[in-house]
Amino acid sequence: MLKDKRHLFWALQFAGWSAWAMSFYLGVIMWASPPDNYTWYPPFIATIGMLLTLALRMLYRHMCDMSLPRRIAAIVAGSYAAGLVWMSIRGTVFSTVFPDEVRDKGAEGVSMLLSHFEGAISAFWVMFVWSTLYFGIKNYMLVQEEKQRSLAALSMAHEAQLKMLRYQLNPHFLFNTLNAISTLILDKDNQLANVMVTRLSRFLRYTLDNDPMAKVSVAEEVEALRLYLDIEKVRFDDRLKLNFEIDDTARDALMPSLLLQPLVENSIKYAIAKAINGGTITIRACARKDGVLCLNVIDDGPGIDLNLGLSRKGGSVGLANCRDRLQVLYGDKQTFELSDTDPHGLTITICIPLETDSNLS
Repeated sequence: MLKDKRHLFWALQFAGWSAWAMSFYLGVIMWASPPDNYTWYPPFIATIGMLLTLALRMLYRHMCDMSLPRRIAAIVAGSYAAGLVWMSIRGTVFSTVFPDEVRDKGAEGVSMLLSHFEGAISAFWVMFVWSTLYFGIKNYMLVQEEKQRSLAALSMAHEAQLKMLRYQLNPHFLFNTLNAISTLILDKDNQLANVMVTRLSRFLRYTLDNDPMAKVSVAEEVEALRLYLDIEKVRFDDRLKLNFEIDDTARDALMPSLLLQPLVENSIKYAIAKAINGGTITIRACARKDGVLCLNVIDDGPGIDLNLGLSRKGGSVGLANCRDRLQVLYGDKQTFELSDTDPHGLTITICIPLETDSNLS
């Protein structure tokens, strides 16, 4: 009902005028002695009042282009005119149905006509209050609709930004992989090139089938990472050593999909590819007791040299992409830090709120 303006309007109309009729009747029986068969009269005049407010509603619908002073003047004039008409009808009906009550008051001729307009000021205030409530509720609903549109637009902007950040990685990764396949073909190592194409197909199928807005469990993220590393193992063979340290408490925790892939790719590019003997990449995940999921990507490469002005926040496309995704998803509830690995190398630490499927349901 709250979402349907028409149903809401009629519900408020019936509720408001029913409340007015009830209070009017209670006032009569409290301060005077109503005539016989009076119980139908309050609902009847309330119905007349409701019909007059429908006329006011039609008038107000044509006031959208008016300036504020003219609109206020029209509301006051319309409310007073509706009040006069309402009191005239009430007086006419009352004198016709309850003539004894009118004669007891000694109202005749002009005085009877004027008696029809008794209480016009109170009737004006009833109509004016109705008009105020009408515009107040209408403007409130307009503000809420605008707020909902703004929230929807913001949500769509965040979703578009997240999708852009996720899909931004594909061309970067694809270029490196196709370049490696091209090298294998030039070296006439067609069998290995075919293996690499097959593994690339599996990884790309996963990225296309996976919703970039959805969160996956740490266990699923690790499996996706293995698809990517299957490709890199073809390039580096024994030079690439992998070590997965995934706590059982963290396996079901939720995280953004394919968040670790660009970080591992960064380690391969700067730690493994440039080392003659290759190196080791360690992926860790643990759930802390304070409700935080900690993820680490650790390599034993040359690390970062702060003396050269390289920021600990990272400067590569993959690191910047990961940091931006975390900022959009978690705001200030996340941390993304780079530190030195002892004795050498780079450690990337991500801390995000701990979520599971049960938390989201």
